[in-house]
Amino acid sequence: MVFCALKRELLRTGSAVWTGLLQRPTRGCVYSSVHGFDPDEVRDQLRAFPGGSVDLLKQDSGVAVLTVNNPPRMNAFSGSMMVDLEERVTQLENWAEGKGLIVQGAAGTFCSGSDLNAVRAISNPQDGMKMCMFMQDALTRLLRLPLVSVAVVEGKALGGGAELLTACDFRLMTPGSVVQFVHKHMGLVPGWGGAARLVRIVGSQNALKLLGGAVKVDYELGVHIGLADGVLEDNQEAEGAGTPLQRAENWISRYTEGPAPVIRAVKKVVVSGRELPLSEALRTEKDVFGTVWGAPANLQALARKSKHK
Repeated sequence: MVFCALKRELLRTGSAVWTGLLQRPTRGCVYSSVHGFDPDEVRDQLRAFPGGSVDLLKQDSGVAVLTVNNPPRMNAFSGSMMVDLEERVTQLENWAEGKGLIVQGAAGTFCSGSDLNAVRAISNPQDGMKMCMFMQDALTRLLRLPLVSVAVVEGKALGGGAELLTACDFRLMTPGSVVQFVHKHMGLVPGWGGAARLVRIVGSQNALKLLGGAVKVDYELGVHIGLADGVLEDNQEAEGAGTPLQRAENWISRYTEGPAPVIRAVKKVVVSGRELPLSEALRTEKDVFGTVWGAPANLQALARKSKHK
């Protein structure tokens, strides 16, 4: 697999590369020209298949909302929407004040994967691989953002939509929502990094069941296997009553409360711990620690003596 070869190369180059990826805003493509990947070429090809949009709202709270918006096609990704997604990730990489991110679909459903019109047009293996690498890059960068992210799953999350939600730190499902990796029914396997991420979320046996059986995951099964981190109950007595988005904002606030540099540092050390060998993760943790030690938030906390409160 290309991903495995890439991983070996990144490990060989040492911690300096990873420290750069984790600490500074960057377009930082996962793939490079070494792998025959020209993102500008792929963007031009994908823009030939327009429709829908991926919208970004950055709020004063430091929590942004990313909306997959193509209701006539159940929010399926057109080619231009794939480019939109990558551009929105770039904007978030450069948002220094950001702390959190909510990913949702428009009009009460999450995302039904790829627009079949675009898929049919790029069905040859060469173009399919380029699209695969482009989306792996975008979703890997989404997961590595120094923001705490949560996917709000309403309606259906199918195929590539199911892969998208694995690129978030957390997943919240509403009653009646369904996650389904339908790739087998299309004669495919996940190609946007969803399989690798799914194994890390639910374990290899559960991942094999979900992929091999194209299992429909409702919120009860999702919570049971760890794919879902909570349920956004639809009743006015529930905590944070309101729309699913409002309830998700209330849910994520426990993880985004506090100064942005601290929240971002927390995410960075978690990413390094997840993706790096222990020795490299320790070095990265030391470097990130150095950015918050003695910084304003640390000094203010010391003055309050609030450690055990």
